[in-house]
Amino acid sequence: MSGPKRKATYVDLEAVPPHRVAELIAGELYVSPRPAVPHAVATSELFGELSGPFGRGQGGPGGWRLLFEPEVHLGEDVLVPDIAGWRRERMPKTPRTAALTLAPDWVCEVLSPSTRTLDRTAKLPVYAREGVRFVWLVDPDARMLEVFRLEGTHYLLLATHAGQARLRAEPFEALEWELALLWGE
Repeated sequence: MSGPKRKATYVDLEAVPPHRVAELIAGELYVSPRPAVPHAVATSELFGELSGPFGRGQGGPGGWRLLFEPEVHLGEDVLVPDIAGWRRERMPKTPRTAALTLAPDWVCEVLSPSTRTLDRTAKLPVYAREGVRFVWLVDPDARMLEVFRLEGTHYLLLATHAGQARLRAEPFEALEWELALLWGE
């Protein structure tokens, strides 16, 4: 007879091989493979598109700190969003730590077959609980971007962009860009 399932800890997370992505959500350890090339292309292109105008203020308003795959500790949960952003007024300097404890203002999760359900059903509620104002879900297979804004305790879908659309999306609506960039086109 087995007893209750043991709650995973940070020690369990640290034991995961470095070629995997490990996250702790609600006491459960989630281990995902490193992203495939379409995922990496979408993440890299989006980071490149946003970091100049919003991170450095080159050709845009600046005002953001954007990080690629940061480890974020939100209560007992440890998440690794594909890209996360903090408004500079909330994070004037980037901490010199291995992980962050300040919830981001925006996160982008790039969906893959192995993370699609995790990103939508386990991570979104944590982001909402912690007050992450905006979430983008990018699906390279469907060639789609969903833009969500936190309204109270739940996310409201603001827009779905697909294919090769030109778009502006909260909170980065100051920049118009081509969605096709994320698909390597």
